Amino acid sequence: MKVLAIDPGYGRCGVAVVEKNNGGKEVLIYSACIETSAKTEFAERLSQVAQECALLITEHDPDCVALEKLYFSNNQKTAMRVAEVRGALINTAQSAGVKVFEYTPGEVKSAAAGNGSADKKAVARMLHVLIKIEKEIAHDDEYDAIAIAVTHLSRVRIT
Repeated sequence: MKVLAIDPGYGRCGVAVVEKNNGGKEVLIYSACIETSAKTEFAERLSQVAQECALLITEHDPDCVALEKLYFSNNQKTAMRVAEVRGALINTAQSAGVKVFEYTPGEVKSAAAGNGSADKKAVARMLHVLIKIEKEIAHDDEYDAIAIAVTHLSRVRIT
């Protein structure tokens, strides 16, 4: 099973393609951070993120897309924009015929680090134990996407 996992954002959007082979360890096939300029209008940034995710679906042919659910921060404007990004990404996946799964930040931390309140450093350390990562990870958003993929693959294994 191959999953495209996305940590939704419009400034930085973490993406990861992780594959689980029968009985084997999860393998990181691809990960990156889609970055858009703060000087660009939001609609254009949204379009760029959606288009790049559509390309990833075409290139990697995932069995599903896994997204992090929105958590509400103090900045309502940012939360609303991230909600719009999530909607565009769900539409992108559905339009490509790819099923979407969603996980809360707590579910992701629990699956990746064994503790729903783990910090980002603990999650990153555990990801290196759980999955073969052979590249430099530049941003937390990329680790978040990898953790979302690991979460989905662990849930699929359970059900």
